[in-house]
Amino acid sequence: MTLLFKIRTLSCIAAALALGGCISIGSKPPASLLTLTSDAVAPAGAARTVAPGQAITVLPPRVPAALANNRIPVQADATSIAYVKDAQWVDSPNRLFRALLSETIAAKTGRTVLDPRQFGADPGVRLSGELTNFGVDATRMEAVVTYDATRTIPNSPAVETRRFEARVPVVEIKVGPVGVALNRAANQVAEQVSGWIAG
Repeated sequence: MTLLFKIRTLSCIAAALALGGCISIGSKPPASLLTLTSDAVAPAGAARTVAPGQAITVLPPRVPAALANNRIPVQADATSIAYVKDAQWVDSPNRLFRALLSETIAAKTGRTVLDPRQFGADPGVRLSGELTNFGVDATRMEAVVTYDATRTIPNSPAVETRRFEARVPVVEIKVGPVGVALNRAANQVAEQVSGWIAG
């Protein structure tokens, strides 16, 4: 190894180290990620047989731009939105809510609930909609979940829609309290939707 090669190698290493101190690849990950847990759980091993057209397919709801990420929005006032510091969902809010909604409907109604990928197995009732709120209202110190649901019934031209909402007090806008409050609010909305489906 020549002296010139050694000098060039050391220069490259030094430049890389200097550059590494200025550039960060990605953001620092949070200490933990948040998820949703259903209060109602379908029993393990329970076999269900469903008549044609009676299964329910729950689709991931659409979301506005403020929810099209894994963070928790905070409505500071009528025109300002921030995000809860260091709070991040393990998956997108609409997918987490769809999973919780599916589990709750299955447990509360006894109906067979299909994943959207299984829709071809039984074109039954479809539940879709928009998750318009899934964050914190700082003006009222509440976690807010609002779901505009759409129910489509097979062989029927009718399309039913209904808005469901739950508000749960938040003691402070920090990861832990906000995560707990949103989980409670999401479960309340899921239970309301289950009652609508069962009715």
